[in-house]
Amino acid sequence: MKRTFQPNNRKKSKTSGFLARKGTNVLKSRRAKGRKELAK
Repeated sequence: MKRTFQPNNRKKSKTSGFLARKGTNVLKSRRAKGRKELAK
């Protein structure tokens, strides 16, 4: 049986990276909260 998690760096950054979050209000809300790390 193969493992369920097959890491793919390109796909990960496309969905949850900095540039992906820049287009939404995610970064703004996280900055307002005082988050140390905004995006992975």
